[in-house]
Amino acid sequence: MSAIGWSLTAVISASLLAALTWQAGARSQRPRKLANPDVPDIETAWEPYSFMSGGSKLEAWLIWPAAGSSAERENSPVVVVAHGWGSNRTRVLRYARPLYKAGFAVLIYDARSHGDSESIKAPSALMFRDDAMAAVGAARRIPGVDPERIAVLGHSLGGFGAVLALDLGMKVRAVITDSMPVRFETMVRAELKRRRIPALPLAYLIPPVWLLRAGITYAQFKAADIRSVLSRHAGEPRQGRTPVLMIHSERDDFIRAEDLRRLKEQLPEGTIDTLFVRTEGHSSSEREPAFWDKVMPFLNKSLRGRGD
Repeated sequence: MSAIGWSLTAVISASLLAALTWQAGARSQRPRKLANPDVPDIETAWEPYSFMSGGSKLEAWLIWPAAGSSAERENSPVVVVAHGWGSNRTRVLRYARPLYKAGFAVLIYDARSHGDSESIKAPSALMFRDDAMAAVGAARRIPGVDPERIAVLGHSLGGFGAVLALDLGMKVRAVITDSMPVRFETMVRAELKRRRIPALPLAYLIPPVWLLRAGITYAQFKAADIRSVLSRHAGEPRQGRTPVLMIHSERDDFIRAEDLRRLKEQLPEGTIDTLFVRTEGHSSSEREPAFWDKVMPFLNKSLRGRGD
């Protein structure tokens, strides 16, 4: 084959690889959209709620403390619950039930491009960050909720977004994460695995596609570093910081717990609190009694000023 022929073959091959990479990136950036039932499966008062984030309407449930719980309807502390990628608010009701029974109001919402909320072209981790910010702002405006006693509990990418939101000035009394990815690389590999797309070489080629489609600059990408954000914002309230509790199952086969162990080792002692449980899978940490034995005192201390 002549030099021209080789050059033409190389150009065609490169173009084909670029097209396939773009297609795979776009496909992996479209989360499944699971609809919610009209009525949540709970045993307390609730009402539909909606708010705006990035020009899109987000749908939510506002769940009030159970009758006979320790809180009154007025001036209730509230926990904002954020789901992860490809999930919806129904799937994280598992967190809401113990919370409303313990006297907390709960605002549980569908992120953009999820559940019943409006969709955008290219969802991203920064979208989860911005939606968490918007949800906290919405919670502050709810009549009957104490605007100064708000916490966020985020599962998986919902937790990732909540931590990043601290860097944008999100003011809450506490952040709890469950099964949260720490690194972008972990997210990419997990999503490719779920979609049965080969990780190599796409784990390295797809992230630029995601960033480009979402309009995220390289500087914004570099700034979204969990260790750096926690170093700046996590810690004791008396130091002007936000208490952060991070939970992960040792048996999570989707997002490995090892990243959280390494993160804790890299942070100054006392920056974050952690709990490792041993339930199976990526979405079952709350089934272990140790989960709520840790979460409830953490929330009571942060939102009620007591450690029981």
